[in-house]
Amino acid sequence: MSPGNLLADAKSGLVVFFVALPLCLGIALASGAPLVSGLLAGIVGGIVVGMFSGSHTSVSGPAAGLTAVVASLILSLGSFSIFLTAVILAGLIQIVLGIAKGGFIAAFVPSSVIKGLLAAIGVIIVLKQIPHLVGHDPDPEGEMTFFQPDFETTFTELIRMFGDFQPSSAVMGLVSIALLVLWDKWEPLKKSLFPAPVAVVLFGIGAALWFEQLGDPWLIKPSHLVQVPIASDLGELFGLLPRLDFSQWTNPAVYTAGFTIAIVASLETLLNLQAVDRLDPQQRISPPSQELLAQGIGNVACGLVGGLPVTSVVIRGSVNVNAGGKTKLATIIHGTLLLVSVPLIPTWLNMIPLSCLAAILIVTGIKLASPALVRQMWNEGRYQFIPFVATVVAIVFTDLLIGIVIGMVVAIAFILNSNMRRPVHRFVEKHLGGEVVHIELANQVSFLNRAALSKALNEVPRHGHVLLDARNTDYIDPDVLDLIRDFKEQTGPAHGVEVSLVGFRGEYNFEDTIQYVDYSTRELQDAITPQQVLQILKDGNERVRTGRHLTRDFNRQVRATAEGQHPLAVVLSCIDSPTPAERVFDLGMGDIFSVRIAGNISSRKVLASAEYGCAVAGAKLILVMGHTRCGAVSAAVKLLCSTQMSAEAAGFEHFHYIVNELQQSADQEICRDLSERSAEEAGTVMDVVARRNVVRVVEQLHKQSRTIDGLIRKRQIAIVGAMYDVVTGNIEFLQDHLLVKEKAKLR
Repeated sequence: MSPGNLLADAKSGLVVFFVALPLCLGIALASGAPLVSGLLAGIVGGIVVGMFSGSHTSVSGPAAGLTAVVASLILSLGSFSIFLTAVILAGLIQIVLGIAKGGFIAAFVPSSVIKGLLAAIGVIIVLKQIPHLVGHDPDPEGEMTFFQPDFETTFTELIRMFGDFQPSSAVMGLVSIALLVLWDKWEPLKKSLFPAPVAVVLFGIGAALWFEQLGDPWLIKPSHLVQVPIASDLGELFGLLPRLDFSQWTNPAVYTAGFTIAIVASLETLLNLQAVDRLDPQQRISPPSQELLAQGIGNVACGLVGGLPVTSVVIRGSVNVNAGGKTKLATIIHGTLLLVSVPLIPTWLNMIPLSCLAAILIVTGIKLASPALVRQMWNEGRYQFIPFVATVVAIVFTDLLIGIVIGMVVAIAFILNSNMRRPVHRFVEKHLGGEVVHIELANQVSFLNRAALSKALNEVPRHGHVLLDARNTDYIDPDVLDLIRDFKEQTGPAHGVEVSLVGFRGEYNFEDTIQYVDYSTRELQDAITPQQVLQILKDGNERVRTGRHLTRDFNRQVRATAEGQHPLAVVLSCIDSPTPAERVFDLGMGDIFSVRIAGNISSRKVLASAEYGCAVAGAKLILVMGHTRCGAVSAAVKLLCSTQMSAEAAGFEHFHYIVNELQQSADQEICRDLSERSAEEAGTVMDVVARRNVVRVVEQLHKQSRTIDGLIRKRQIAIVGAMYDVVTGNIEFLQDHLLVKEKAKLR
C-alpha cells in the first residue's frame, strides 16, 4: 500500500470504470435483463469480489461469455426475479468448490489454450469495437459472440457499418486512437500522472459538445453515447432495482439453472484468471480456489441485490494491467466509482461517446493479440502453435466456452499423439561387456503407450541386453507393468534377452537389477587389445562431452571390485586437473588405475606404479594426460624466466623436484618475449609447454623402464599421450605420428 501503488491503482481504477460502465449496461441488454442488474454486478464484482479475491490484477463483473446462458435461463424460468434465486445457489456451489480446493483443475489447462484465449479475446475486441468506433451502434457493447441474437454475425456487422457511418463518431474514434498511440510513444506524456484513457474520455465529451453546436450530420445522438438509467429521486432509483423471488425455491429447474451458472462461471473464472496472470508484469500467481470462494460470495451478493452473475473477465483485467494497476485496490476503486457515480452523475456519464471507449478497447485488443505472441507460438513448434490457432479461431467463430472446449480437445489430441509417438526414448549404450539397448520411460506411461513400448522391446536383438529406465517416471499404468513383467520373466528369456531394471518404485514390485557387465573383468581384460582400450577411452570422452553417460550400478561395482580389480589402463594425470580420469572417460570403478602428480611428470615411483598396473594388474594401455591452463607448468615457466629460487618463490622446499622436470620441456627463448605477450597469448605458450611435457614423459616411460619397454615390444601394452582441454572438456589424443612430430620439435 505504498504511495506509488495507491496512485497507480487510483488511475487504473478510473480507467477500468470508464470501460466497464458501457460493458455492464451492454451485457445486461444482451442478456435480456434489466440494465441496472448489469451495473449492480459491476459494483459487486469490483467491491465484494475484489475484497475477497487473492488476485492483484483480475477484475470481476458481468461476463459476456455468460450472455447466452443467462438469456436462455431467464426465458426458461419465466422471470428475472426467479433467476436471481438460481444466482444465489450458483454462488453457494462456488463457495463449496473454493473451500474444497476445486481450483486445482486450472492447472490442467495447456498454456497454448490460455495464450489462445488471450489472443482470441484481443481479436474479438477489435472486430466487435470497430463498428462502435465509427458510430454503428445497433448492438450492445457486451455482445461478444459470433452469431448474434439479431441473426447477424461479427463479419456481417462489419459490412453493415459502411451503410451506417456516423462521421462525428468516426472522427472522435480515430482521433482517440491517435491520442492513445501518441501518449504511449511520447515520453513526456507517457511519464505524466494523467492516464491516456481518461484524456480520451474528456476529449470525447468536449468533442461531443462541440459537434452538438454544428447540428446535423455532426450531431451525436443518444444511441451513440453511454446510456445509464436516470432516476428523478431516490425512490425511483430503488424502484429500478430488481426484486428477488424466493417462491420458486423448490422448483427443480432453479437448481438446474444454479448448477449450470456455477459450472460455467467457475470455468470461465479459472481460465480468465490464468490469462490475466500471464499479463501481470510481476508474474504473480493468483490462488484459484480462493478466487472461486470470492466469486461465490460475489454471486450470492448479486442474487440478493438483483445483479447478473459475475466472473473474472479478461477484458477488464487486461485494461487494468495496461493502465498500470498494481494491486486489487484498483478493482475495488472501479467498483466504488460505479456505486457512487451512477446514482449521482448519470447525466455526465451519458455524455461519454461510445466511439472513444471503443478506441480504448481496440488498443487493448491489439496488445492482447500482438504479432509477437503469434511469432512466439510459431517458434515453439506445431504442438503449441496448432492448439493455439485452433483456440483462437474457435473462440472467434463461436463463443468463449465452446472455443475453449474445442481448443482443449485439439491440445489433448496433440498431447496424446505426442505420448503415443514418443512414450519411450530408445538408444544403444556400448558397455565393456557389449551393447545394451537403453529404453527410458516417459514421465507418464499410460495404456496408450503400451503398443509403442511393446514394439521397442520386440526390437531388442536376440541374446542381447535391454535396460528399462524408470528413474524419471512418476506413473506407470498397470497394463504397462504387466507387459514389462511378462517380457522380463517369459518373452525376454525365450529370446535370450537379459532384462535389466532401474528406477522402478517399490509399489511396482520390481527390484533394480543390472544384468550386463558395466565394469572390467578378468575375461574382458584378457581378451581386449591396447587399440580397443584406446577406443573405449575415446568413446567415453565423447559421451561425457555430449551428456550421454552410461548407466551403471555403483553398489554392484563396489562389491565386484572388492574381490579384485582388472584395470584396462593406467592414467598418469596432473593433480590440479579439474576432473578425475574416471569422470573424463565415463568409466566405472576399477576400470583404470589412476596416478596423479603435479605436472604429470615421470619419477621412479611413477614408473613403479605404471609397471605394477601393467605387469601385475594387467592394464593394456598407459595414458599420459596433461591439461591446458596447468598451474604447475605455469609456475615452472615463470620460475625459469625469473631470478628467484624455486623454493623462495613457491614457499615450500621440495617444489624444485617438479619444476626441474617441467622446465626441461621449455627453453629460454620463451622467456624473451613472454613479458610482451597478452594474458591469452601467455596461456597459449603454457599450453605448448604442457603438451611438450606430455610427449617427453611418454618417451621417458618408454626408455627408463625395461619392464614397460618389453611389454610394448611384445605388443601387450601401448603408451599414448593426451591433452585435456579444461574449457571444452575435449581430449586430444597424441597418436604415434603426432608423437614423432612432437619429439622432433623437442630435439
